[in-house]
Amino acid sequence: MPGLLLGDVFPNFEAETTCGKVKLHEYLGDSWGILFSHPRDYTPVCTTELGRVARLSGEFSKRGVKLIALSIDSLEDHCGWSKDILAYNCEKSECCKLPYPIIADSKRELAVALGMLDPDEKDKDGLPLTARCVFVIGTDKRLKLSLLYPATTGRSFDEILRVVDSLQLTAEKRVATPADWKPGECVMVPPNMPEEEAATLFPAGVFSKELPSGKKYLRYTPDPRNQGECVDTERSQTEPNSCTSLL
Repeated sequence: MPGLLLGDVFPNFEAETTCGKVKLHEYLGDSWGILFSHPRDYTPVCTTELGRVARLSGEFSKRGVKLIALSIDSLEDHCGWSKDILAYNCEKSECCKLPYPIIADSKRELAVALGMLDPDEKDKDGLPLTARCVFVIGTDKRLKLSLLYPATTGRSFDEILRVVDSLQLTAEKRVATPADWKPGECVMVPPNMPEEEAATLFPAGVFSKELPSGKKYLRYTPDPRNQGECVDTERSQTEPNSCTSLL
């Protein structure tokens, strides 16, 4: 993504969308934001993706996240294709509409500026299509995460929800989340935090995993947003998702 790195302020572009003209920062307001692109309207993988995002829109809303999509097609195509997306979700377009706007970027100006083009996927005129990008934008309008998928691979928006949970938790609390973490599971204490400070910040306890090196850098504590308890419903107790199982 040329010229835009994690932590940079996301450009406050203005664009035509299926919900009218949108200026990004004003659209997001005090919310988190997700801008996601897709290669083309009226294509199979994209239809499943935008349908899935529509189904999950309530979950994103509960997390204070506003969604906005983008492709290089016209507003007319977006509006017509939206009916197919709703039909894929078994909804009637007469009484429903997509719960997020789709940006029309027919001149590819935003796709180029934001590094969204996929050089391996081209249209009938030989021009590159937009890749499957995901940009997560914080309430401070700074880029918190970017993902880039090829046109042939559909995204897991359940994983993107999980990522949002981690980003929001670690923005609020001085913790990190381990591999495959889910809300309610134990989180990790940063290695540069002194033990005395950790004991004060995490009264539910800090638990260290014994390692051959003898270094106590794998330190866990219960999810601070879950009233000091670890939730373990899917994995066995032999895996490090329960703090006490690490002892």
